[in-house]
Amino acid sequence: MSLFFRALLLLCLALTLGACASMRSAPGSPGQKLDPWEPWNRKVFAFNESLDANILKPVATVYSNIVPGPIRQSVDNFFNNVGDAWTAVNLVLQGRFKASVEQGMRFAVNSTLGFGGLIDIGTEVGLERKNEDMGKTFGRWGTGTGAYIVWPLFGPSSVRDTLAMPFDWQASPSFIFRDGASKVGIYSLQTINARSNFLRASEMLEGIALDKYTFYRDAFLQRRGNLGDDDEFEVLVPTVKEESNPQAGP
Repeated sequence: MSLFFRALLLLCLALTLGACASMRSAPGSPGQKLDPWEPWNRKVFAFNESLDANILKPVATVYSNIVPGPIRQSVDNFFNNVGDAWTAVNLVLQGRFKASVEQGMRFAVNSTLGFGGLIDIGTEVGLERKNEDMGKTFGRWGTGTGAYIVWPLFGPSSVRDTLAMPFDWQASPSFIFRDGASKVGIYSLQTINARSNFLRASEMLEGIALDKYTFYRDAFLQRRGNLGDDDEFEVLVPTVKEESNPQAGP
């Protein structure tokens, strides 16, 4: 394990111990009780928002205007297909063997008949996509969500999900490549393509959320605290999720 991952794990363990006392007596909503480092988290959130507004969103907007919707959907399908394999592994670790077999079949069908996952054949034949990661697996094993954390660049997380990050990173598409340039290129494409899918949704959220930090925090904690297969914001704002369909085109 690299020095960075070791330091990260040690930091998370220290934060966990510090949060235990804080969360016992913290007043307010459940979200506030899981957010003992809110002043620091808000500063990091503001930093990430600035990066998004000045770099990521403009790049994603240009990308969305240039690249047709069907191609962006194919890029999504490719990355989702890699995620399906990792989901199948996590379903095995969770003891959900039937779901793991179905997810493995979905990965095999899309990897072969779907030209490496560019076309989502699995959904068409009734093999619906699930979304499981090591953080959810830890949750199935009984690990609580823990304190809410906002990381620079990586965004919202929790103690549990932060501990799971090294495992999830090792299963990400960028880690298939050995050289640094390829890793950066694949990760950048994945990030820009994902951000382009939510351009309309983010504009809608600007008018919905009075306090964006609180909205994102509560949405994240609700989604990650629910160990079902709900996708991001599905419970809170299903219409926003629907509006972000990349197949609709720029």
